[in-house]
Amino acid sequence: MKTILSVIGTRPEAIKMAPLINHLKSQNDWALSIVCSTGQHKEMLDQSLSFFEIIPDYNLNIMKAGQSLADTTAKILRETVSIFEKVKPDIVLVHGDTTTAFASSLAAFYTGIPLGHVEAGLRTNNIKSPFPEEFNRRIVGLLGTLHFSPTQTSCQNLLSEGVGLENIYVTGNTVIDSLLYSIKKINSNATLKNNLYQSLFKILKFDFMNQKFVLVTAHRRENFGNGIEQICLSLRQLAQKYQDINFVFPVHMNPKIAIPINKLLNSIRNIRLIEPLDYEQFVLLMNSSYFLLTDSGGIQEEAPSLGKPVLVMREHTERPEALQAGTVRLVGSDANKIFNGVSDLLESEFLYSKMSKVHNPYGDGKASFKIVEILKKYLNHE
Repeated sequence: MKTILSVIGTRPEAIKMAPLINHLKSQNDWALSIVCSTGQHKEMLDQSLSFFEIIPDYNLNIMKAGQSLADTTAKILRETVSIFEKVKPDIVLVHGDTTTAFASSLAAFYTGIPLGHVEAGLRTNNIKSPFPEEFNRRIVGLLGTLHFSPTQTSCQNLLSEGVGLENIYVTGNTVIDSLLYSIKKINSNATLKNNLYQSLFKILKFDFMNQKFVLVTAHRRENFGNGIEQICLSLRQLAQKYQDINFVFPVHMNPKIAIPINKLLNSIRNIRLIEPLDYEQFVLLMNSSYFLLTDSGGIQEEAPSLGKPVLVMREHTERPEALQAGTVRLVGSDANKIFNGVSDLLESEFLYSKMSKVHNPYGDGKASFKIVEILKKYLNHE
């Protein structure tokens, strides 16, 4: 038996790693799958794990109110080193670019354990954007043993940094596995779908499945401060111009995001500020939206599968494939650019039709299966 230890800490990590963890769980004739949760996004993480029926073997609960990035990193590093020394896994799996991924990768390096990096090779080539994610993913790429790249572009990024081709595997992105699983689960269960609709209707107070709305999310660290203020200013102007359109905004729990958003937007009739949603609620809402305005990386990958255009409130993206395909446009965090981008998409049927063509460069929903087969071959070879 080979021991595979997966480390997750944020809600996006849980969503993207869930199909891989569950597929590993089914490989009980040769693999022992262990899950460690750092609790970097405690409440949102727990809900996502519950939806995918995953119970972590280790819960670190490292987050405290007002905790700095340095404190978070140090706690995760210390705690994961202790677990790795105890469990002695044959390989550690991390995902993406979070502080959890960075610190636990360093822990694997310090303890001499091979590292598998899921969603490897994404780059903006700007070390400060997104911050600290671009730094994190570069370090994880440096420490990785197996690199599971979602696209040929991300593979090429790794090759240009000196990673050997024999260590890179283009698998597609596991987020597509999760999205397709979730859509199927919702659509095949009328009771579940109705319950989700009713719960969201109580929150939103309008028929979101039959009325046009724009779904908004913002949480990136580089948008703290002036960026969030600019985003809010643009939304105020848009809500005034398009009074028959609702703007639905699940507000991240980080006070640096939540406080200014609630201060600047909570009195506007057609801006619906709501608490963070359960994953299945968000999937249904995303699938019902007209388009999305976001600074999220994962949404850039998911929305093309649903035929939803995405306007990205960032200056750079590490996901150029959707940009090249035309399903995503960068509007930055300048109020005028955001206002113009949203206005263009609301008013031009041609632009909307062009961007909403279903084209997903991030995989076919079988990334988890491919990764497990690679792990099986690698661990048996070892």
